[in-house]
Amino acid sequence: MKSIVQDTKECYLCRKYFDICNERGLHLHHIYEGWGNRKQSDRNNFVIWLCPEHHNMSDYGIHFNKDVDLEVKQECQRKFEETHSREEFMKIIGKNYL
Repeated sequence: MKSIVQDTKECYLCRKYFDICNERGLHLHHIYEGWGNRKQSDRNNFVIWLCPEHHNMSDYGIHFNKDVDLEVKQECQRKFEETHSREEFMKIIGKNYL
């Protein structure tokens, strides 16, 4: 899957590359959670690749670190707004993170 904020398939946070066939393969993270927003994340490429530790396998993973989670949401919104309006973002996600 393609990402709006990431060109290479590596951990977005630590930049480590993990072979997807490896037991420590990268996890696909939907930037905006919730049932409806997960679908919108898929449709709009609001996703990033994370190593297991930075996803949900440690206390510092994005699912447990609200500061990092917010930073990624903000970066994604900024990237989207380079080519779209804030109003379009709000229609898709329903919340302004900036």
